[in-house]
Amino acid sequence: MSWQFDVVVVGGGPAGACAAALLARHAGIAASRVALLAGQLPAPVNAGAPVELRVAAISRASERVLSAAGAWQRLDQARLCAYERMRVWHESAAVDGAAALCFDAADVGEPNLGYIAEISALQRACIDSFIAAGGTLIQASLERLEIGPEFARLECGAQVLETRVVVGADGVHSVVRKSAGMSVRSRDYKQLAIVATVATERPHEHTAWQRFLRTGPLALLPLFDGRSSIVWSLDLDQGQSVRDCSEAEFNARLEIASAHALGATRVLSERLSFPLHSTAAHAYVGPRFALIGDAAHVIHPLAGQGANLGLLDAAALCEAIARAPALREDPGAMRVLRPYEQQRRTHNLAMDAAMSVFQGGFAIARGPAARLVNRGLTLVNRSGTLKRAFARQALGTVGELPRLARR
Repeated sequence: MSWQFDVVVVGGGPAGACAAALLARHAGIAASRVALLAGQLPAPVNAGAPVELRVAAISRASERVLSAAGAWQRLDQARLCAYERMRVWHESAAVDGAAALCFDAADVGEPNLGYIAEISALQRACIDSFIAAGGTLIQASLERLEIGPEFARLECGAQVLETRVVVGADGVHSVVRKSAGMSVRSRDYKQLAIVATVATERPHEHTAWQRFLRTGPLALLPLFDGRSSIVWSLDLDQGQSVRDCSEAEFNARLEIASAHALGATRVLSERLSFPLHSTAAHAYVGPRFALIGDAAHVIHPLAGQGANLGLLDAAALCEAIARAPALREDPGAMRVLRPYEQQRRTHNLAMDAAMSVFQGGFAIARGPAARLVNRGLTLVNRSGTLKRAFARQALGTVGELPRLARR
């Protein structure tokens, strides 16, 4: 069976599903001419189900993008947890001391800094919005991709799809990127990230807590049911030991690592882990293809910006393709796709560099260097201007943004 489309998005994760929904609604293309090629789809989220292990911090800019995609309105608002503050401190400082950086949404006149949302719920909301708009969902895996001068040809089992532009949103091991011959720059952090759900003795106070240790950062993210999600980055050897130790030992290690910021902790879920690295594609676009999300870039999770960068990619690409008729161009033409790459690659590389500096700087800070770090955080704490700048950065409302991410 052969199908013809204007755009085929490969990958049903948050970035890909959101891109498909945006393209069906805002790109000036008939929704039926937009296809989303996705393998296994997330099941609908039941209201009483436990919190999923995989969660994301969604910024205000990403909230706007998801609203434009028709997805935010489809989320169960009761399962979202707004976080109003962020508290960041180095292991050499006290969690309630002057060197613990704390910034608040109230500093910039906002009700919150963002929301902690379940990844599968985001995917499902975007896919449902895409289908409601009239888009074509194809549940299959990409097996082969050929990019020609007139169209891209995708083989998915017995189905063959032809499209004027293919969007690679198929993750860090992207088949689209490899088929297009795009190389990447990679950096191995030699760390493991452990994620789990925990109960804490004290309430999380709708605050995202993050402590920087020499072995890697530990984040505790607030969840809607009063529990917390942890993202604990550790050097490989130690990470494997912590992941595989007994529950009692894990709880004890976690309490020490968090400096008892939320009191006694108790792990409630399995412990998932994944290796940490950064990747950056040397190019995001070529004739008839574009890369978004993890297919284009992966950064350290210490600031929780991975999902937000992918959603901003989706918005920027949609806006670039929407300009094709005004340029009297095919949506797969380089003249159409290049502005997307120029905007997003610059922003994403800057974010990757910043995360690497934070991770490396905090990890090696000890002795005089630690005192210097704490002095700097104390000065930021005393400056209303700098604290407001940090709050706006957390909101994702600074810098060059796609139109769909603006107020």
